[in-house]
Amino acid sequence: MTSAEHGEPPLIELDDVRIRHAGAAAATPDGVTLDLRPGEVVLVLGPSGCGKSTLTLALNGLIPHAVPAEVDGQVRVAGLDTATHTVGELSAHVAMVFQDPDAQVVTGSVLDEVAFGPENQLVPADEVLARAERALKLVGLWERRGDDPDRLSGGGRQRLAIACALAMNSRVLVLDEPTANLDPAGIDEVYAVLRELASERDHAIVLVEHNLDAAVDLVDRVVVLDRAGRLVADGPARELLRTRALELAELGVWLPVSTIAALRLRDAGIVLDPLPLTPSELGAALDAAPELPAPAVPSRVVGGIARHADADGRSRRVDADVPTTRNGERGTDATGATDTPGATDATGATAVRVRGLSVQRGGRRGPTVVHEVDLDIAAGEFLAIVGTNGAGKTSLLQAIAGVIPAPPGAVEVLGLDPTRADARERTRRIGFVFQNPEHQFVAPTVGEELELSLRQQDVPDAERDEIVERMLRRFGLDALRAQHPFLLSGGQKRRLSVGTALIAGAPVLALDEPTFGQDRERAAELLGMLRRLNDEGTTVLVVTHDLQLVADHTTRMAVMAEGRLLGVGPTADVLAGPLIEQAGLRHPPLARATRGLIRHPAWHGVTRLAQLPSTGGAA
Repeated sequence: MTSAEHGEPPLIELDDVRIRHAGAAAATPDGVTLDLRPGEVVLVLGPSGCGKSTLTLALNGLIPHAVPAEVDGQVRVAGLDTATHTVGELSAHVAMVFQDPDAQVVTGSVLDEVAFGPENQLVPADEVLARAERALKLVGLWERRGDDPDRLSGGGRQRLAIACALAMNSRVLVLDEPTANLDPAGIDEVYAVLRELASERDHAIVLVEHNLDAAVDLVDRVVVLDRAGRLVADGPARELLRTRALELAELGVWLPVSTIAALRLRDAGIVLDPLPLTPSELGAALDAAPELPAPAVPSRVVGGIARHADADGRSRRVDADVPTTRNGERGTDATGATDTPGATDATGATAVRVRGLSVQRGGRRGPTVVHEVDLDIAAGEFLAIVGTNGAGKTSLLQAIAGVIPAPPGAVEVLGLDPTRADARERTRRIGFVFQNPEHQFVAPTVGEELELSLRQQDVPDAERDEIVERMLRRFGLDALRAQHPFLLSGGQKRRLSVGTALIAGAPVLALDEPTFGQDRERAAELLGMLRRLNDEGTTVLVVTHDLQLVADHTTRMAVMAEGRLLGVGPTADVLAGPLIEQAGLRHPPLARATRGLIRHPAWHGVTRLAQLPSTGGAA
């Protein structure tokens, strides 16, 4: 029985709350009323820019006390009006875990970090230590209490951020996309902690999350905002996600991949009832079907070359005899080998050539994070670089783009060594999008940010203005041209960062987590744009943790572990082989649902949504 059924008063009350940031034309959220009670795990959904993160910042008084914004209505925390009580007072009741745990780390050891909050509240020393010990044991970090936080994995640092929140003894825990930058192991670590907390039933958890595949088994209530920030749905999680799935999809809200797959199948006349929310539910529903049509054959597989690491960690080429796809191109099953690296398209053109690349963080005396990588990327490929946190994938991408230095001759992009070229020449060859959009913003307005690379290329004023307007409309930022980039929502910042890379028309694009913070509609729009650019000849490189994104959109995969390149090959073949497990990754949700089917073995190779039968409807 929940606390609400016992009549326990709400921990948080929102009464017709409207929040408008400085310079914004409208309030988002707009008129939200809801209560939050002990024992509830509430998932807040909504399209990018609807005010989800803004709403979370209002729950502990950061809005309006630390982040300037106009607030109408009332937010009460444990009966305290947030407008008249300080963030320090409110933090005794509400603790916050942000998207990026590194933004919260301020000390040199795990134990000091957890003790920092209660110490600043003048909690007695013995109680501080007792709280820290309990919190660290709960998240599994007590044995590492003396470590520097920088030595923790991404999942470990996020667990540390949760421990810091727990040590405040706050009954409400608010998490804003806590798994956005984590690999599958890190996601499992974080959700294991949240499940433990939820089982105690005396906390309330508010979660903003796009990765519903991880969250759906934890949450018991879903709150949905529309694009204008209005509350349009509030109810039990499973019931709401099943009965209003199409409505949520039309809003641009992310749904579990298994649910999206089921909607696509329903559109083709294959009804799975009840609508599955997890890979296990989808797999069981498919196996219960007496007949299933043959899955579609992937129409585009490029490459024919895979790589595997030798014992010394250097990559070697693996060229395999494989069945042909529908368009006659070859895949690979990673058998047989030669020593000659090289992967080109039918024209023989190589866009990116990497030889013996090693990268050290922090200069020559820093740790080596990329070890002796050989890699060729053909002109016109759509390549995903995947691996766990700390695998070296971002460092590899940054070295290719010239963002961090590489040894002379180790990297060529269309014949240019990017680390030795000036900015103008480099941006003509390769556009780069950082994992954190704010790391690349330097202009005071959205419009000027987009103009920068065009100015570097000496594009005439009239033409430059037309290109900027077109890019603003393409990314849904036209109403925000005069806004400061740092005042955008997380999703809007990501769209702007991608727009700055695309606007100069570079023939090679490198993107680090391009769909981070995006709603379903914007992510699909962005990926569709990258797909069209790729079809027109642009070479696209993405680093991502989202293997369903990889399965659905990329043509080849490079798999990394501990700074070494384990293998490279066509996406479908890599997903069907052993490299995913070897790298410590987990197969994408659709593949997990289909790989274990008993009655329909023809579906074992289904990894991408496009392989499912469909008439092209809403899903």
